[in-house]
Amino acid sequence: MHTKSKLIYHGSYMEIEFPEIRKHRFTKDFSWGFYCTEIQEQAEKWSSKFNTSIVNVFELKGIEILNVKRFEEYTDEWLEFVVNCRSGKTHEYDVVIGPMADDTIYDYIEAYLQGQMNKQKFFELMKFKYPTHQMSFHTIKALDHINFIESYQI
Repeated sequence: MHTKSKLIYHGSYMEIEFPEIRKHRFTKDFSWGFYCTEIQEQAEKWSSKFNTSIVNVFELKGIEILNVKRFEEYTDEWLEFVVNCRSGKTHEYDVVIGPMADDTIYDYIEAYLQGQMNKQKFFELMKFKYPTHQMSFHTIKALDHINFIESYQI
């Protein structure tokens, strides 16, 4: 069986030949994991917040055999998932793929959680956001499906 491969990118301040999953003080959209994107410019933007901006390029192969959760767009289910993950809950997926919540979106999520914004208003505001993509790897098994190719400095 032939599995197709694609390139994914990770913005950082250093070369990351061997990705790892680290538990941080702050949880992210899809919980703790190693985050990448299919959008090269987005990885470059992520890395630009560091003094040394490095984009790591990986080959992604064969994730169809993993337990993958996919969100095609901002939906009720995505919102619920992000709210749960950002409040510290974990999940059983090897990989989660979907749009990301940037700082503005996080403010909207906070407003929604505080009851200052309803779901309809939340999604109305979300429609005008630029497209984003994130892919998070949550297990060692998932990390085995990405291979480091190269890194470059911005």
